[in-house]
Amino acid sequence: MAKTIMGNMGYFFTNYLLVLTMMFSANAQFAKKTYLVQMDKPVMPKAFTNHLEWYSSKLKSALSTSPEADADSEKRIIYTYQNAFHGVAAKLTEGEAKKLEAEEGVVAIFPDTKYELHTTRSPAFLGLQPQKAPNVWSEKLSGRDVIVGVLDTGIWPESESFKDISMGPVPAHWKGACEIGTGFTKSHCNKKVVGARVFYHGYEAAIGRINEQKEYKSPRDQDGHGTHTAATVGGSPVLGANLLGYANGTARGMAPGARIAAYKVCWIGGCFSSDIVSAIDKAVADGVDILSISLGGGVSSYYRDSLSVAAFGAMEKGVFVSCSAGNAGPDPASLTNVSPWITTVGASTMDRDFPAEVKLGNGKIVTGVSLYKGQSVLSIEKQYPLVYLGSNSSRVDPRSMCLEGTMDPKVVSGKIVICDRGLSPRVQKGHVVRSAGGVGMILTNTEANGEELVADCHLLPAVAIGEKEGKDLKSYVLSSQSATATLAFKGTRLGIRPSPVVAAFSSRGPNFLSLEILKPDLVAPGVNILAAWSEAIGPSGLKVDNRREKFNILSGTSMSCPHVSGVAAFLKARHPEWSPAAIKSALMTTAYVLDNTKKTLTDASTAKPSSPYDHGSGHIDPIRALDPGLVYDIEPQDYFEFLCTQNLTPTQLQVFAKYSNRSCKHSLASPGDLNYPAISSIFTQKTATSFSRPVIVHRTVTNVGPPDSKYQVVISPFEGASVKVEPETLNFTKEHQKLSYKITFTPRVRQTSPEFGSLVWKNGLHTVRSPIVITWLAPPM
Repeated sequence: MAKTIMGNMGYFFTNYLLVLTMMFSANAQFAKKTYLVQMDKPVMPKAFTNHLEWYSSKLKSALSTSPEADADSEKRIIYTYQNAFHGVAAKLTEGEAKKLEAEEGVVAIFPDTKYELHTTRSPAFLGLQPQKAPNVWSEKLSGRDVIVGVLDTGIWPESESFKDISMGPVPAHWKGACEIGTGFTKSHCNKKVVGARVFYHGYEAAIGRINEQKEYKSPRDQDGHGTHTAATVGGSPVLGANLLGYANGTARGMAPGARIAAYKVCWIGGCFSSDIVSAIDKAVADGVDILSISLGGGVSSYYRDSLSVAAFGAMEKGVFVSCSAGNAGPDPASLTNVSPWITTVGASTMDRDFPAEVKLGNGKIVTGVSLYKGQSVLSIEKQYPLVYLGSNSSRVDPRSMCLEGTMDPKVVSGKIVICDRGLSPRVQKGHVVRSAGGVGMILTNTEANGEELVADCHLLPAVAIGEKEGKDLKSYVLSSQSATATLAFKGTRLGIRPSPVVAAFSSRGPNFLSLEILKPDLVAPGVNILAAWSEAIGPSGLKVDNRREKFNILSGTSMSCPHVSGVAAFLKARHPEWSPAAIKSALMTTAYVLDNTKKTLTDASTAKPSSPYDHGSGHIDPIRALDPGLVYDIEPQDYFEFLCTQNLTPTQLQVFAKYSNRSCKHSLASPGDLNYPAISSIFTQKTATSFSRPVIVHRTVTNVGPPDSKYQVVISPFEGASVKVEPETLNFTKEHQKLSYKITFTPRVRQTSPEFGSLVWKNGLHTVRSPIVITWLAPPM
C-alpha cells in the first residue's frame, strides 16, 4: 500500500513538474524582451516616406494580424537609430524576433544585453600640469573645441570641475541638447557641460519603471561614477581639491579645455545595450569628437556585439572611441571591448599612496593603505583585542569575509575584526563590523588580489593589507589567546617606487577573439584617482554613509579609460586632421614600459615583470604622443577588410557593410596584416611532427614629423624565431608620406609559452615602438 501511495505521488510529482516546465516554456516563448533590430537602410522601398515608417511596417509583419497588433507595433518601438547604427529597439517575443530576422531588409537582431560599470595627481604624474609643460598647455591644446561624450551615470553639474569660466562659445558643430528632468534644467548646461541626455527605455523594459524616489530620472548623477569619469576627462582646474584631506592639490582633467556631453545610460540595476547604442547614435549626431565608455559586458563575436557594431559606426564618422578593459584581472583572457576600432584601456597605479599601519601587540608593524578619516579614532597608545572568525582551512567561510548577518556582537564588540576580501564590497564589510560593535577592521587580500592595495573611504577605522601579510596576521591571531592591535593613518605620500605598476584587477589578454590583435592597447592611471563626485551619495557609496564630499577617490579601469579619452581630446585639439586610428597609434607607439626605477612595469598580482598581455603597448605618455614622428593609420575599409578575414558569413559581414555599402576586396592576406600599432605573430602547427611555416606581416607608417626623416629599425631577439624586417631603413622626404615594410617571422625552436619583444623605428628625435607577441599554437588533437 505504501509503495502504491509513493508510486502515485511520484507519478503526480513528475507530471506536475512536466506541466510547470511546459507552462514556463510557453511563458518564455510569449514573454516580450527588448531586441535591437538592425536594418539595411539603403534598401528602403520608395513607397515609404521615411525610415521610421518602414521600420514600423517591418515590425507589424512579424506580429499577429489583428487590429490590436497594428496599434501595438508603434508602442513596441522604444528607440530608433539613424547614425552609428540603423534600425530600432523593440519589445518582441522570441518567436517574433525569429520571424522578423528572416524579413528582407533586416540585417541582424541583437538581444538587449546588460553591461556593468568598470569601477589629482594624475595630470602631474603624466606630465600634464602647466609648470612642467608650458609649451603644450594652452587653452587651444588642452581641448578647447573638442567635445567628449561620456556614457555613464550622468553628471553633478554644480561641481566646480564643470565651471565654464574663461571658456569661449560652444563649438559651432555641436548639435546636442540639454534634456530636463528631475533636478535638472537647461541652466545646468553651460560652455563646459554642453549637453546632457538620458536613456532609460531599454532599462525600464528589462527592469521596470525607475523609482524616482531612489534615483534621478534625468541627467543628474545619483551614483557619482559618471561625475568622476567626466571630470577626469575634462574637468576645469579646482584648487585645494581633496577627499577628507587626502590627495590635497589641484584637481584637473586630462583636457581641461574640452567640452563635456553627458549621456546617462546606467542606472541602479545596470546599463542595457539598447540604451547604450541609442546614446552612441545620438552622440554621433550631436557632434562629439571622442566617446568615453567606462563599462562592459562579456565578449562575443564582433557581429553579435551591439556596442562593437555601434562603435564601428562612430569610427566611420571620425569619432575616437575609448573603452575600459574590465576589472576581471589578473585572470588571463578576461578582457572586454576588444574590437580593433576601439581603444581598450587597462589600469595602472601612480606614484601616490595613502599609507596606514597595523601595530600588533607582538611589536610587529604591518603597512597597508586607507582613506579613513572620521570621528571614531583608535588610540595609537592603546592595544585593542583582535579577532578573526575564519580558520586555517582553505574552505570558504562567510564569517571570514564579514558578510551581512555573520557577525555576532558578543564576539566582535569592542574589537578589531580581520575580514577577507571577496563576495561583498570592501566598504560594506566595514559597515557590517561597525554594526556589530567592532571598533576597527583589517581587510586582507586573498590570492586573487595578491599584494595590490586599493584604498577605500571606510565608515570605521580600517586598513587594507596584502595577502602575505594577511596570512601572517591570521596565523598570529589564531595561535594567540590575547592577540591585539591598533591602527594608525599616515595621510598622503608621494614619490612611491616603483610606479606605475599594472593593477591586479586590470583585465588581461590574450584577445581570444582575434589573437592577431594584441589587447589591451595600453594602460593609464586607474588606482586611487581623485575626481569630482556627486553630492547625492557618500564617498563609500553606501546608503548609510551620510558624509557628503565634492571629490572622491576611486579605482578601476573605469578611471583609466577617461584618462585616455581626455588625452585623445588633447591630441585632437593639436591635430584636428588626425583620424581615430592615428590618435590611437600616437598613444600606443609613444607609451613607455619602464617604471620610475628603470625596470619593466611590474604586475601587481605577481610582483613580477608584466607583459604586453597585461600592459599592452605600455603606459600612456601624453607629451610624447603629441609628436609621435610616425603613425599607423587605418581607414574604415581596412577594418572591414580585417573582418573579411574572420570567417564571417556574408550575412554576418552585412552588420558592418551596409552603412557605406562596403564589400570585401581581400586586401589583407591575414588578420595580422591589419595596420595595427602592435604586432602579433601566430605559428600554427598542423601536426605534431610538422614545422610551422614562416609568418609574414605588413605595415605602413605615415610621417607626421619633419619632412626629411630617416628611421632605422631595432628588433629585440627571440629564442623561438628569427625576425627579419625589410627594408631596415625608412627614408621620408615629405610630410604625410607613407612607406611600407615587411616583417618575416621564421620559426626556429617551438616555445611552450608566448614570447614578447618589440620593434622600434628610431631617427634620433623620435622612438616609435610596437610590442611584438609570438604565439605557438599546438596542433589539433
